[in-house]
Amino acid sequence: MVKNAASLFVLKGRKNLKKQRSFQTDQGMLYLVPTPIGNLEDISIRAIHTLQAVDLIASEDTRNTQKLLNHFEISCPQRSLHEHNFKQRIPELLNFLQEGKNIAQVSDAGMPSVSDPGHELVDACIKAEIPVVALPGPTAGLTALIAAGISVQPNYFYGFLPRKKKEQIEELEKLADISASLIFYESPYRLKTTITQMIEVLGNRKAVICRELTKIHEEYLRGNLSELKAYLTENTIKGECCLLVEGAKEKAITEVFTGTLKEQVEELIETGQKPNAAIKEVAKRNNLKKQQVYNDYHDLK
Repeated sequence: MVKNAASLFVLKGRKNLKKQRSFQTDQGMLYLVPTPIGNLEDISIRAIHTLQAVDLIASEDTRNTQKLLNHFEISCPQRSLHEHNFKQRIPELLNFLQEGKNIAQVSDAGMPSVSDPGHELVDACIKAEIPVVALPGPTAGLTALIAAGISVQPNYFYGFLPRKKKEQIEELEKLADISASLIFYESPYRLKTTITQMIEVLGNRKAVICRELTKIHEEYLRGNLSELKAYLTENTIKGECCLLVEGAKEKAITEVFTGTLKEQVEELIETGQKPNAAIKEVAKRNNLKKQQVYNDYHDLK
């Protein structure tokens, strides 16, 4: 049965399964429009046409977006939509859409909602049965990955890790056994600290820093995590950064670990792992409690 106009349907007998026909509607639509991550020439013709045609642009930062609009001579009113005002802004935008007007949502750079605010508006539109249409375009993580020199598939996009050390370590521990290449975003001011934590939890893996992607000072730093840390100790880098980290090596099913628990821990430490991370790994591989391995390593009874 038809639920709303010609765009959204509830399939009979499946109350939670809905179909959206994006371009068969007479109501307002939300367009998710990617913007260049550095080089303005990366904007698509369709993105320009959409920004010209909509009635309103919901921007992460209206000042940044205005520079883009001025460059392409686009005249369209804006409303800010960011992490500090989305609760009060979303009802306004929904009313606007329900009146039959169209909105383009943009972030400062790249795809809306990817490590940027805005997903709340998408959720609200879906709940209100307002069509949501995404335009393809620039995204820093995959752009960096295909030139990084580590395995492209499979890949696991994480984005920004938590800033607090304890929370960051907890997240890295969850990622430690994933065999896919890991994609992170990070501030250049926190990059060295983050890499230090990665060495402790993940070990000394192959990794790549990409900074200033698509801009004149674009740069790739390829090596392992320890080499990148050493470079950052001696050099200061600036600009937006992607950090690509090799995934975990898959262990053969028939792999047998030899030596005492202490010897296994020492072997892992020699590969670059910190003692605590090595103890945890040995406990996991031997299906033992971490405390038991800790006691053996430190010769405690």
